[in-house]
Amino acid sequence: MKYITDFLITRKESLGESYFSLTLQHPNRLPSIAPGQFVEVEVRNCREVMPRRPISIHDVSPIEQSLTLLVQKVGKGTRQLATLQKGDYLNLVYPLGHGFSVKGAHPLLVGGGAGIAPLYHLAKCYASIDLRPTILLGGRTKDLIPVREAFEAYGEVLYATEDGSLGERGLVTQHSRFTDGYDQICTCGPTPMMKAIARYAIEKNISCEVSLENMMACGIGACLCCVTDTDQGHKCVCKEGPVFDAVQLKKWMGLNQ
Repeated sequence: MKYITDFLITRKESLGESYFSLTLQHPNRLPSIAPGQFVEVEVRNCREVMPRRPISIHDVSPIEQSLTLLVQKVGKGTRQLATLQKGDYLNLVYPLGHGFSVKGAHPLLVGGGAGIAPLYHLAKCYASIDLRPTILLGGRTKDLIPVREAFEAYGEVLYATEDGSLGERGLVTQHSRFTDGYDQICTCGPTPMMKAIARYAIEKNISCEVSLENMMACGIGACLCCVTDTDQGHKCVCKEGPVFDAVQLKKWMGLNQ
């Protein structure tokens, strides 16, 4: 079931120059939301009609009947969203797509840049079944890895930065703990990073789920602009993803069949 609702902004937090978060309260009862699902956000601008933006759900609070979006300011739409304040309303289509599975005895969550957003909700879901995942977060610099302290409440957090400003210097796949015998890998972030992680998981026969970040317009599989060629045919990332099992994505990874 999909819904369209005006949410009240109850909190806005600036997270450095690149990120901000919005906590949004549902007017009645929030439906169940899986980690990795997303929303389509209405962007209101009096000067022009702007398309909705797909944004991952960062956190969910059943007690407060609220959800939180972690947003990176990368273009006109997200910068327009950054002008919103506490007390404003934001219209969402939600919850969209299929999320991550919460499974495995030794899970690894790998996020890069804005791709860390859905992994927080996922880490909390693991914590709810008494599992503390290893969480590996990467970025060009430490300033591009927000909400670090929040993650540390739900798992062991490791860092990799290209400039060495936080954690180990290099890419997440070069981290010394990347190959520590995990039985489930969940990843979201830049496409080259996710392809490298998925290839590694396939090679080592490790269960792996990947959250694709294709261009999405409608969020419900109608416009077909987010179609990806999988091993099971063409799939709409917004409807049949954004989370896919890596074994379905060998074509996407460029692996020979």
